[in-house]
Amino acid sequence: MSNSLPLVFKRKKAEPVPTLPFTEKASPLEHPISLTTSTGKIAGTLTLPEKKEKAPVVLFIAGSGPTDRNGNNNTGLKTNCTLQLARALAAAGIASVRYDKRGIAESRDAGKPEADGRFEDNINDAKAWLELLKKDNRFSKIIVAGHSEGSLIGMEAANGLADQFISIAGAGEPADQVLKKQLANLPDSLRKEAYSGLDSLKNGHLVHQVSPQLFALLRPSVQPYLASWLQYDPQAAIKKLKIPALIVQGTKDMQLSVADAQNLKKAQPKSELVIIENMNHVLKDISGGQQENMRSYARPDLPVDTTLVKTMIDFILK
Repeated sequence: MSNSLPLVFKRKKAEPVPTLPFTEKASPLEHPISLTTSTGKIAGTLTLPEKKEKAPVVLFIAGSGPTDRNGNNNTGLKTNCTLQLARALAAAGIASVRYDKRGIAESRDAGKPEADGRFEDNINDAKAWLELLKKDNRFSKIIVAGHSEGSLIGMEAANGLADQFISIAGAGEPADQVLKKQLANLPDSLRKEAYSGLDSLKNGHLVHQVSPQLFALLRPSVQPYLASWLQYDPQAAIKKLKIPALIVQGTKDMQLSVADAQNLKKAQPKSELVIIENMNHVLKDISGGQQENMRSYARPDLPVDTTLVKTMIDFILK
């Protein structure tokens, strides 16, 4: 770790954090909300505190892949992490909106053909949600909270539309560098092909020959989206932010690392950096090793890390 970047390590505390009784069933504090776009409606959930006074509102932006508003998908990810965060914040007097990305779950009809999708669609959708919230007089201020890929989307959307920004397990370097690290253990020939393909896409050139083993990553229909995503640099994005920012990263994250959070902090020195011991990428507290970590990706009964909840509440309300 760099000695030039002071870290704030948050350990587990005995003090309780506010939470609502957890159940996957809809809470009476939750209401449907939708965003109308040119291709269809994007569906979401508005979670309100019990008190009727003006409240801060958090716009949650989900991570990569077909992740829905609750932090789940149809490929085995079932965490309920965003749902749990929303309800914990509501118990502390903080409202929130979480939504299914276009083409996902109840926002399926708003989706485009995969070959027509671009990373900018995510940014524009987040901006549209923020513009919708700015017109709502129930809210005292707006906070963007982006998880994983949603961190970069939130950085690009927040300026001029939000009052605060929170990066949760966000990348600290461009996506091609993140992907190369995640693909480092591939056999030599596949690794070289994958790296070459990512380099080509970053330079604006589509890849016409793809091995079957790499089809999930580099299939022709997803390449235009990848090429657009690879043009964005999280360090450049957070450097442009003119609002207070909080960077949160867990030490048990198998997909990103403390170094990613350090990179963001270095790019935006005025931001607050908090490293949470034992929190993993899906925001759960993991005391054991890799097997326990992996199992948590399909354990919706596990609560979100309580230190994360308290850290977010303190940042929003201070």
